[in-house]
Formats: sequence, C-alpha cells, structure tokens
Amino acid sequence: MATSPRLLQIFLSSSLISVFSTAAAACATPGCQLLSPCSGAEECAPGLYCGTCPASGKTRPSCTRGQATHSTDINGVRGLMLDMYDFEGDIWLCHSFQGQCYNFTAFEPAFNTLKEVEAFLTDSPTEIITIFIEDYVRAPKGLSRLFANADLMKYLYPLTEMPANGKDWPTITEMVEKNYRLLVFTSVASKEADEGIAYQWRYVLENEPGDPGIVPGSCPNRRESEPLNSRYASLFLQNYFTTIPVQNDACNEHSSGLTEMVNVCYKAAEKLMPNFLAVNFYMRSDGRGVFDILDRMNGLTLCGCPTVFACKPGGPFGVCKNISSSSTPDRPGHHGGTYAGYVEFSGSLLRTKCLCILERNLFYSLLISILSLLAIII
Repeated sequence: MATSPRLLQIFLSSSLISVFSTAAAACATPGCQLLSPCSGAEECAPGLYCGTCPASGKTRPSCTRGQATHSTDINGVRGLMLDMYDFEGDIWLCHSFQGQCYNFTAFEPAFNTLKEVEAFLTDSPTEIITIFIEDYVRAPKGLSRLFANADLMKYLYPLTEMPANGKDWPTITEMVEKNYRLLVFTSVASKEADEGIAYQWRYVLENEPGDPGIVPGSCPNRRESEPLNSRYASLFLQNYFTTIPVQNDACNEHSSGLTEMVNVCYKAAEKLMPNFLAVNFYMRSDGRGVFDILDRMNGLTLCGCPTVFACKPGGPFGVCKNISSSSTPDRPGHHGGTYAGYVEFSGSLLRTKCLCILERNLFYSLLISILSLLAIII
C-alpha cells in the first residue's frame, strides 16, 4: 500500500461535547465563543451562529458552529450528489419517482449547476470535486454531452485510469498535477462503455440511506453496493439522514446519533473509514455538530490528534498541539447569522458555502466531502 498522501478515509472515535452551559456568564461582544449564551449573531465570534436546538431540549440560544474547516486547510475535496432526469427536452436536476420528472419536482437544468462547478474549478486550480449522479437520463450520450457542453471534460478523471478492485487512488497532488480534478460517477452501469463515465458501484461502497441507515447499532450496505467489508471498492460513502427530512430534528441528530453511527459503520466496514458523509441540514446542531465530527475525523486520520487543529505540521504522528477544547479557530471574513427553528442565513453566505459544505435537500443531494491526506505524511 502506498505511503504517500492519498484519497483517504476518516474516522471519529471520540464523542462530541455538545451541552450548553446553563450558568455561563455574558461575554464581550463580539467575542462569545462556542456554546456561550447569545441573543444575536453579532455577539458570536466569527464562524459561529446564534441558534437553538429544541429537539434536544436546548431552548436557550447559544453560539453554534456553522461552518466546517475549509477543505484547502487540509487539502481535501468537495462533492455533490445530483439526481438527473430527462425533462422538457433537456437534462434537469429533479427529485422525483418512477424515473419521471414533473413540473412540481423539477429544480433547474443540470447545465446551470455544472457551469457553476466549471467556474469553481477554473478559479480554484488546486481543488477537486466529486459528483455522484442518480441517473435517469435516457437520451443517447445525454450525460457525456451535458458535461462536454459545460466545458468540464478538461477536468474529468479518465475512466481508464480509475483504480478498480479496491486499489489505492493517486495522491491529491498527482491529481492536481494532471488536472484530473473532477470525478463523476453514474448509477447506470452501461454508461461506462457507452459514455466513459464511471459506474458508481464499481468504485464506491455505501451504507443504506434514509431511515434504515440511522438504526442504532446497525450499518447495512445499500442494495446496489457491495458489502461494506468486501474491499471490492476503496471509496466509502456514509449516509446519515432520515427518509423524510425534518429541519427541527436535524440539530439533535447531528449532536448525538451521528457520532455513534460513524463508529458503527467503521466497525461494519472492518476499519474502512468513510470518504464522504451525507447528512440533512448540515448547519444545524446543538453546538458543534457535523463540523466538529469532521475535524475530529480528519485530526485522527491526519496526525493522530483529537482534532485537525491540534496537528503539528511536519510533526510526528500522535504529537499534538495543546489547544482549548472549547475554542473554535477564527475564520476571518466569515460572520455568523441567527436561527431559531428554521435556518435563515443571508444569500451571500450560502453562496460561499455551495461548493464547500454541502447538504442533501429536496431537489438535489449534496455531500459533505471529507477526502483528506494521509499524514505520515501531511
């Protein structure tokens, strides 16, 4: 096995500290730290939001984590899950049923989203994006033509070089050097031969999505996927979301059950750690939530430390910086918002997040992507 940084799996073995301090004193504006009581976003430090989580009994507003570590900080990648259908003579993003898109289930032409991806890759020459397509496109060569029209073929990872049969992927550096910065997977096997687009289940393992994937103590594989412990593929996508998404419940799900399920799936996959984590309403938690889980997973993988921020660049594995467990590193230029019940954030903030921390929603599913470096090695 290669000892250089490669597309790697990440694991969380420690639980979140996600309790509000009921007796915390007021803090100096705008310096309120994670879990400090707040009455508005202006009181919270950069990168934090003022919110509540009634689903877990936390009704008092507190400064809540609302963004993940920028993937460039750990040289990771980003991903999207898109449902594509034939619709109105074009290919649309749509969340529908029985392979048919309707006016009330259609979102927008897929071309629009792919042009955003193309602009991002052009403006960010060291970034990588992975796209998983739930594919209902029947038009001959429709998918390959769509990516060509969006000017994305110049970034596409060639099918002929994809490591099958569980083999290691190249390093992120190698992918960037070759400009293989877009990985695309389809759910239709025949499109490998017909259009040169990789069949997802030949390269990716996945646990059951929806309600079957959140049963405590259980992590079954998705029907289309090989068993998680098969080593048939080297990438692992872990799902953790309810079949019917409920925003008000997500904050509680991300603050307790997700931590346990990452451990359960790690064991079910016989110590194969997830490359991707898909959740609903990623912004919501009772404090640290999904973002803390990602930082802990990356820290344990990259340097053997409880969070990525404790890693010492160039230091030995397991030798960590002494940082406060209650602090959140400053994110200059990123400021918080306020929510109570439903999330309400500014459009400008959402635009900065659209290709960084991505969520599953009604029309198309987006991934929190956590492909990182192996750090003997970082």
